[in-house]
Amino acid sequence: MTGIEDYDLVVLGSGEAGKYLAWTLAAEGKRAAVVERRYVGGSCPNVACLPSKNLIHSAKVASYVRRAHEFGVRADGGTVDMAAVRDRKRAMVAGLIALHEHKFEASGAELVRGHGTFVGPRTVEVTLTAGGTRTLRGAAVVVSTGSRARVDDTPGLRAARPLTHVEALELDRVPDHLVVLGAGYIGLELAQAFRRFGSRVTVLERNPAPISKEDPDVTAAVADLLRDEGIDLFTGATVERVEGESGTSVRIHASRGGSPLAVEGTHLLAAGGRTPNTDGIGLEAAGIEVDSRGHVRVDDRLRTTAANVFAVGDCAGSPYFTHIAFDDFRVVRDAMAGKDRATAGRPVPYCLFTDPELARVGLSEREARDRGIAYRLAKIPMDRVLRTRTLSETRGFMKALIGPDDRILGFTMFGVEAGEVMPVVQVAMAAGLPYTALRDAVLTHPTMAEGLNVLFAAVSAAS
Repeated sequence: MTGIEDYDLVVLGSGEAGKYLAWTLAAEGKRAAVVERRYVGGSCPNVACLPSKNLIHSAKVASYVRRAHEFGVRADGGTVDMAAVRDRKRAMVAGLIALHEHKFEASGAELVRGHGTFVGPRTVEVTLTAGGTRTLRGAAVVVSTGSRARVDDTPGLRAARPLTHVEALELDRVPDHLVVLGAGYIGLELAQAFRRFGSRVTVLERNPAPISKEDPDVTAAVADLLRDEGIDLFTGATVERVEGESGTSVRIHASRGGSPLAVEGTHLLAAGGRTPNTDGIGLEAAGIEVDSRGHVRVDDRLRTTAANVFAVGDCAGSPYFTHIAFDDFRVVRDAMAGKDRATAGRPVPYCLFTDPELARVGLSEREARDRGIAYRLAKIPMDRVLRTRTLSETRGFMKALIGPDDRILGFTMFGVEAGEVMPVVQVAMAAGLPYTALRDAVLTHPTMAEGLNVLFAAVSAAS
């Protein structure tokens, strides 16, 4: 093969783990290249985490305007300009892309724009966006191609051209009636946001509860939130076929509890999961195997079945979170440096960015029971945390699981600023501290974190 360009590192895809690996090695004087066909920086700054949270915050402001009287403020209704919401999001994304381009330039890592395909061991042929091709070979190669929204084979669904989160974030008008297929993270966050913008919203979920892997008290609290906001939630609903086209008129035919269920709307959002981007990139030519779900097969050092090739993030089957992809970067960075670091046993913090937020780290009660792990439970309603009363945001609860040795096994919070409180507990868990360290800590009043004093004071004495 002629015209091959050799690099110390070639990364296919510019998502979280891959870009940090390239920036880090390039800053050390290594020759690094990142191949990206579309989204510079990956999905998170372009079409996923950050843009969705931008839109969700606009929806929170809309909610505050409608609740203004609660705070002694007069507001005249508050009209949502969806095009302006979209433009605010676009401006943020443009700034993030510029930031990424600067990072590539400053680090010395080369950004190669085009579609990359493996054509041999550690060798990628790039069909350049600007025309032509290049062939790059790396002493080490990293697959960092991420994932995409899954649209399943339900009859009529693909023909209905449903929105995914990507298109939903680009809407320039508020849907009259948005039907959401799936009550997972993406479905719930966007369902609440568009309801607050003024849409009628219906959510169909095949499982018996939203985010059904969580504890029953969590799923019940989330279901109550949706209903209180005027969202129609149908759980245990199996979608059988879809008619019409999203953006005009859609009709969803489903069954629930043995009875037919039909829902009509103007827009349809498919939020039923994600698919790894591992097809069509020639993995077989490089000796890189995938599992039954299409994820690149890796060990706990993120090494693939091909020598000196790693896979990171969503495409490697890591939990689908940007913060986990960033930890994947650290695992591979250390592996390349001959250090011992692995994915096995690492904590996975979760945060659902509804309002209020749901945050969890460590074991849930369901998981502890399934594993036969003994625990003591402490649980308090959020109104015991006095900061919530100053905010008029008393919905939810905190709970923690405590082991026989007084260490914290798990923490769950459904409440305002849950995502900011959870890391405090996570650090205590990582340090192996007993729960009493948080019970007895001097925490600022009035803050949300101060609620940890109250929560851990509710732990019963060990038997």
